[in-house]
Amino acid sequence: MKYEVKEIKKGIKFHTINTHKFKTNLFAIFLSVGLNRENVTKNALVSMLLRRGSKTMKSQEEISKKMEELYGASFDCGLDKTGNNQVLKFYIESINDNYLPEHNENTLKTVIDSLLEIVFDPYIENEGFKKEYLEQEKNNVRQRIEGKIDNKARYSLERCIEEMYKDEPYGLYKFGYIEDLDSINEKKLYEYYIDLINTCKIDIFLSGNLSEDLDKIIEGNENIKKLKEREPKFEIPKIPEKREIKENIITESMEVTQGKLVIGLNVNIDNDEEKYTTLMYNSILGGSANSKLFQNVREKAHLAYVASSTYYRFKSIIFINSGIEISNYDKALELIRKQIEEMKNGNFTEEEIENSKKGIIAAINTIDDEQDTGITYYFGQELSNSNVSEEEYIKKIENINKKDIVDIANKVQINTIYFLKD
Repeated sequence: MKYEVKEIKKGIKFHTINTHKFKTNLFAIFLSVGLNRENVTKNALVSMLLRRGSKTMKSQEEISKKMEELYGASFDCGLDKTGNNQVLKFYIESINDNYLPEHNENTLKTVIDSLLEIVFDPYIENEGFKKEYLEQEKNNVRQRIEGKIDNKARYSLERCIEEMYKDEPYGLYKFGYIEDLDSINEKKLYEYYIDLINTCKIDIFLSGNLSEDLDKIIEGNENIKKLKEREPKFEIPKIPEKREIKENIITESMEVTQGKLVIGLNVNIDNDEEKYTTLMYNSILGGSANSKLFQNVREKAHLAYVASSTYYRFKSIIFINSGIEISNYDKALELIRKQIEEMKNGNFTEEEIENSKKGIIAAINTIDDEQDTGITYYFGQELSNSNVSEEEYIKKIENINKKDIVDIANKVQINTIYFLKD
């Protein structure tokens, strides 16, 4: 697998991942913009509207028909919150030209032109988005926002994030807010979209068995030619400022049969290199089936149906997630606190360290097993302004020792405890 990146205009990069492992090409466009309360709902609507139609493919049906003509290519899109950025994502997966019966047919160029049109030349009526499409997508956004309560585990995590990052960008919900929908009309949203594509960070990815002339195809595309150079309005993750934290305990009641306990931990790292050690720390604490949380809280004490932790490196935070009997709240919280203290005191073995290293390295070694995973890895590198190959990543993990992990453990502080009960 060979990865290369080229800046085709200021603020617009073209990334290629040349690999012979797949019979498909995956073409992706990511629009990254800093999260803020004013535009978070607009971005959600834009991401949904762009899939509805483009200049020459004026409906979802016409886009689907185009995909069928491209030998069953598939189009997809999504919306992410990555650090303090909102990322609009668009993909087309198509069969590689080498596997088509007509070798003189350049299907890849058609795929590239189609996705660039979908993202940068949407279907417009009367100098705005189509009103019917906008109203339908407003309803979809409303349903997503109202429906987040249906998944109680996900809802509890979102509430913990919201409480930890009150009045900060990361506390915003990626699909926005119902109260913003009424003030957004088709013309205002289109004006916002024009500003978005001329100011956001644009990353274009192509993964597959690739030829040499792709730069020319991208740079020669009319929609790329129209885009302006820009100082992108996105935020590179920074090392968080250290500050005194007072534990915040939030309890909410709802009709639930199982309590949801989410604990947000700040990791006060001093430099980017410590992110790799934090990944190891998290793996031992709750990131695997051999972890302290899983083994001690779930398996031995039987205090939780679920007990795990996840590291969010873009914000240097860890979230502990557990599903518990509501009556076991005090016991479960006490035992979870004990696992955090055990890590600070170095009460974990070399075997646990080695098992964690093996698990992380195994995950790194699967990055090139799926095209989407490879793109996600290199996009993460791009957003964090780093350039670490998979081989270098593995070496960094292999070089971590017990003292390093204990040092990180003593930089961990509980920020927020959120409990959802009946």
